[in-house]
Amino acid sequence: MSDTIFALSSGAPPAAIALIRVSGPSAAVALSALAGRNLPSRKAVTVTLRDGQGEILDRALALWLPGPATATGDDTLELHCHGGRAVVAAVEAALAALPGLRRASAGEFTRRAFANGKIDLAEAEGLADLLGAETELQRQAAMAMAGGTFSRAIESWRDRLLYHSAAVEAVLDFADEDDVSQLPSGFVTALAALRQELDAWLGRPRAEVLRDGFKVVLAGPPNAGKSTLFNALIEEEAAITAPVAGTTRDVLTHPVAIDGVPFRFLDTAGLRDEAGDAIEAIGVERARAAVARSDLVLWLGQEGEGPAGSWEIESQIDRPGHAIKQAPRHRVSALTGQGLDALRRDLVAVARSAMPKPGDAALSQRQHRLLTEASEALASAASLVDPLLIAESLRLARVAFDALLGRTTTEDMLDALFGRFCIGK
Repeated sequence: MSDTIFALSSGAPPAAIALIRVSGPSAAVALSALAGRNLPSRKAVTVTLRDGQGEILDRALALWLPGPATATGDDTLELHCHGGRAVVAAVEAALAALPGLRRASAGEFTRRAFANGKIDLAEAEGLADLLGAETELQRQAAMAMAGGTFSRAIESWRDRLLYHSAAVEAVLDFADEDDVSQLPSGFVTALAALRQELDAWLGRPRAEVLRDGFKVVLAGPPNAGKSTLFNALIEEEAAITAPVAGTTRDVLTHPVAIDGVPFRFLDTAGLRDEAGDAIEAIGVERARAAVARSDLVLWLGQEGEGPAGSWEIESQIDRPGHAIKQAPRHRVSALTGQGLDALRRDLVAVARSAMPKPGDAALSQRQHRLLTEASEALASAASLVDPLLIAESLRLARVAFDALLGRTTTEDMLDALFGRFCIGK
């Protein structure tokens, strides 16, 4: 944290403008060395950038942002240069030559913002999801998390928990005093109300289905039209199609967005009891595993033989003699396009119901686990009589809240989180 870091924080050159960010205690030294003068705070100024030998590097727009009122909490210098590769390389080389400056690692600017209290861990996780967002639903959920929706809820819960903990501590410290010898009336009811709020968050759709996409597996016997329908749904010729049984040997995965909803379609090997060879047998086993992990299965085999909850799809309806189903959810032809629009609309409707509502924050696996621990600790506290045991249960709930905000965490977990960021962020 004592180093001053720099990195290109805009897109890879060439570009119209390249933003190079410098943050840390020696940012002012970098400004003086490259621009040759000090600048007024928070005012964009045109400067001539020079290297250590006085050679002109570029005419740029410089913005001096003294800490702690910056994104990272440290002194920050932004250089808006021309976006050519040579210009960026020359400015970065000049910065690297200055004592106390080094290139930033992935996510290091955001990690400093977290360390300096500019954002908490829940907001940082939301920011990481925002950088990886590819659909509108993903963007809205990430914005809610990065904007502090969940963090504000945690702070509110924590404040109420501290109030209840103080009441318990008063009983423990002054048990011989008549006015504090018992817990306040309504104590258990208040804990139940707090837990109900936590459980409402726990009941929300999870972030994983939003981040990874709603997983739809196409399953059925060989030559049922799975790969052709797969290609039609993703609108690419990703899967090889042929009239030969066992053409698909492995699980083929392809992400796609339909009406702003993220999907992950999986084409699988034809399911049959006796595979043609050892490789096909492995493909069949992987197909069964994919079915088990799916959010939805489109079943193209014999009616009634698909997994529980799967959709019956009558495929290849353009072909004479195709297998007719009595009550399919959809009848489609991947070759002519008949029925595909209706199938897509149905898929979008079902996927939306399994995902967070637009603008709602969604919990990650880590956040869900910690919030579950807090809920269970509150339930335990409400069921106990001994004030000492109640106090311990409330402490465990508070520990879970602190871990959600990053007040208690491990370096390995932080490394994993901020490693998801690009260099310069």
